[in-house]
Amino acid sequence: MKSGSTLFLKLAVFLIGTPVFALCLFWLPWIVNEAVEHIPKLAYLQYPALTGMYVTAAAFFAALYQAFRLLSFIDRNEAFSELSVRSLKNIKYCAIVISVLYVAGMPLLYLVAEADDAPGLLILGLVIIFASTVIAVFAAVLQRLLQEAIHIKSENDLTV
Repeated sequence: MKSGSTLFLKLAVFLIGTPVFALCLFWLPWIVNEAVEHIPKLAYLQYPALTGMYVTAAAFFAALYQAFRLLSFIDRNEAFSELSVRSLKNIKYCAIVISVLYVAGMPLLYLVAEADDAPGLLILGLVIIFASTVIAVFAAVLQRLLQEAIHIKSENDLTV
């Protein structure tokens, strides 16, 4: 594979991660404080919500790192290796963690949406759950295909 394609994808991974990092650093604490000021009866949910979002962000950045590693393996012609399978497995686990955290946080989102009369918040939570589940399934399928390809390649290497 050409190095230009993976360079473009590495740049895309970096460009996806940079604004999310900035949002976690600046916007997330501000929005949680604004929500507490706007809806004081839900102030007790401030720290659990913030913790959940930061854990979700950590899983997101771990998945981005694994994607970057996978692209590096492709650059070094190690795409069909156990390291690539491990990276896909880690991406799958990160996506599962994000889904589970948002499923567990849906009651919290419901309380905030009900208090603020914002049903779009629930839809946003469901979209995140759906997207991360799709990513987990896609990574699992790619992991399985890559394992089969490695198995076939090792059988072919033994017969020659």
